[in-house]
Amino acid sequence: MAQHNELGTAGEQFAVDYLIEKGYEIKERNWRFKKAEIDIVAQKDNILIAVEVKTRSSDDFGDPQEFLKPKQKNLLIGAMDEYVVSKNLDVDVRFDVIGIIKNQKDTKIEHFEDAFFHF
Repeated sequence: MAQHNELGTAGEQFAVDYLIEKGYEIKERNWRFKKAEIDIVAQKDNILIAVEVKTRSSDDFGDPQEFLKPKQKNLLIGAMDEYVVSKNLDVDVRFDVIGIIKNQKDTKIEHFEDAFFHF
């Protein structure tokens, strides 16, 4: 596996552990619909949350969450809509981004709730 894929996988696991610690229930990981993939589908209370995880080894080129492009946002919105419809759910939906800087010295995590309204 390429080093960047390993970093991404480690970042997603770190995000899952973080969310569980914060009281979120993990419903799915790497849920796919057409060209979109939702890294984590979680639930807290009656809110279903699509979590996009962005992991980098440094912030030399910017914070990880800044790498979420408008096209990817649209794909995630469509995928989450399909998830809710296919599971026949009656819940509010939110889109979060978790940015992770993970290197040999440290791991830093930032959780942005309702991120699509902030980026």
